[in-house]
Amino acid sequence: MSGVRVLGGEVERGDEVLTPDALEFVAGLHRDFAATRDELLARRRERRPLGFLDETRHVREGDWRVAEAPEPLRDRRVEITGPTERKMTVNALNSGARVWLADLEDANTPHWHNVVSGQVNLYDAARGTIAFTSPEGRHYALRDDVHRPAIVVRPRGWHLPERHLEVDGRPAVGALVDFGLHFFHNAALGRPYYYLPKMEGHLEARLWNDVFTAAQERLGVPHGTIRATVLIETIPAAFEMEEILHELRDHASGLNAGRWDYLFSIIKYFRDAGPDAVLPDRNSITMTAPFMRAYTELLVRTCHKRGAFAIGGMAAFIPNRRDPEVTARALEKVRADKSREAGDGFDGSWVAHPDLVPVCREVFDARLGDRPNQLDVLRPEVSVTADQLLAFSSAGGAATRAGLESAVDVGVRYLMSWLGGNGAAAIHNLMEDAATAEISRSQLWQWVHNDVVLDDGTPVTAELVRTVLAEVRRGLAGEHVGTAVELFERVALSDDFVDFLTLPAYERIA
Repeated sequence: MSGVRVLGGEVERGDEVLTPDALEFVAGLHRDFAATRDELLARRRERRPLGFLDETRHVREGDWRVAEAPEPLRDRRVEITGPTERKMTVNALNSGARVWLADLEDANTPHWHNVVSGQVNLYDAARGTIAFTSPEGRHYALRDDVHRPAIVVRPRGWHLPERHLEVDGRPAVGALVDFGLHFFHNAALGRPYYYLPKMEGHLEARLWNDVFTAAQERLGVPHGTIRATVLIETIPAAFEMEEILHELRDHASGLNAGRWDYLFSIIKYFRDAGPDAVLPDRNSITMTAPFMRAYTELLVRTCHKRGAFAIGGMAAFIPNRRDPEVTARALEKVRADKSREAGDGFDGSWVAHPDLVPVCREVFDARLGDRPNQLDVLRPEVSVTADQLLAFSSAGGAATRAGLESAVDVGVRYLMSWLGGNGAAAIHNLMEDAATAEISRSQLWQWVHNDVVLDDGTPVTAELVRTVLAEVRRGLAGEHVGTAVELFERVALSDDFVDFLTLPAYERIA
């Protein structure tokens, strides 16, 4: 394997996925596409006024549709998300969901062990052989009496490197490692399905399409076998939904409303745009806010106009089997959220816990009846303007002391979990991943740099955030608390805004 170096340590059964042929396949993708990826990341720094593109008007006005969905992806009424940890993999496959989003991105800390063992678990899951026995002796195995969901893998975003694998002297592109290893080992079994995160426009979708085309050609897999669902979770991508589907039309399956990353992207993009772009407390921004309604209604209309599926966002509320009152509140909130999505025309939605699968399924069953989806709901009455997508003042709400304290607390707790290897953390009865931690720290940065005053009259300053940070630290204990506090202070208060908190965090674990 000329030019390929594995720098990570040994992982159990790692030799089964890090084979010479698999590594050479990944290296080939890296050599062909890393330079384009670098150019596109550099292009992100050239911030432009947002709006629908004149140069792609012909795409939006053209008559085209994405490829017809394969049978396993025609009914997506309930999708469960989670990292590829072995026990969670078994539980997800036993959940009764129609799709499992196998997350190698925001719900996964990219420790080398997690990267490699996740591929091992996906290998076994694709073959129906996965099982797990806990240290206490409890055995988890696949059940035969429930529907086995389609596995849709989410690789890392274009921005993340893989420092444990070098190609020709430079870190490999994390997205190509995740996709390449999975596709190489499992494409021959069929169903190579993917969720694509963090894209900012159609040129980044074009790159993924080129990667898919090359990968299929090299392994002799028919063109169009790969199917991809794109998360619309950045504000630039919201203006290029049709263009993104068009670039991927031979491989596209749908779009997903990645609501938490979408809010983070808004804050990041408009962090220094003045008071009209300042958002209130995260928990006060609901999906009924007019600018969020514009985003989701445009997504449903765009998807169904082009024959693609519209998938709703994450229900962050999670039940607590030891607390019936918490569980009842979680189920009520999830039911309301999924009922709104089903009524808006979404074809399915996400949950983060197996106990929420029946609730989501019941809501969509009631809406769909005998239909597998709502592709026939075309929403011709929807006409969304750029101004509606950018009307952030329509969020209402306020910046509060409780919201500030929550942002610090959640951000630090999540980083502690992430540094420890767990990228999906249950915090205060909500399932948090990197996206919600990003909202927490970017919102504080925005408040500090825009002289926001809390509803009690307190100015938001760096000193106030540091005071709250010290209070939060006194209430926490654990191996990673010091590093988590240091990292959070840096990404929330540094004069130079860090694009993604996972980049400096990754430096600490790599």
